Amino acid sequence: MSTKRRVSRPKRGTPEAMTFLEELSGGPLTLAKLLRSIREGEAITQAAFAETLGISKQHLSHIENGRKTVSPERAARWASLLGYAESQFLRLALQDELRRAGLRYTVTVDVA
Repeated sequence: MSTKRRVSRPKRGTPEAMTFLEELSGGPLTLAKLLRSIREGEAITQAAFAETLGISKQHLSHIENGRKTVSPERAARWASLLGYAESQFLRLALQDELRRAGLRYTVTVDVA
């Protein structure tokens, strides 16, 4: 008998899903946390996920652990590749860049 509590998950790529992931991760969602959550949620190894993204396992590890950031162009490409909303990946990539620079702004992304 499992002691894990079943949690109702919102549809992936929606704003509700992002809020859900922020609650699970215990803080503001970063692109690194989102990528790790996607990978672990799908029970995919770092090596297999890195191959899907077209990067090395080491590079993915650096991203997931916050040692590297992801460019907006790459974030958009990965969102499409993984079937998620580009706007969410872009927002997180840009927010990560601002946070790393020590700038206290909040990013919103709208289609032009």
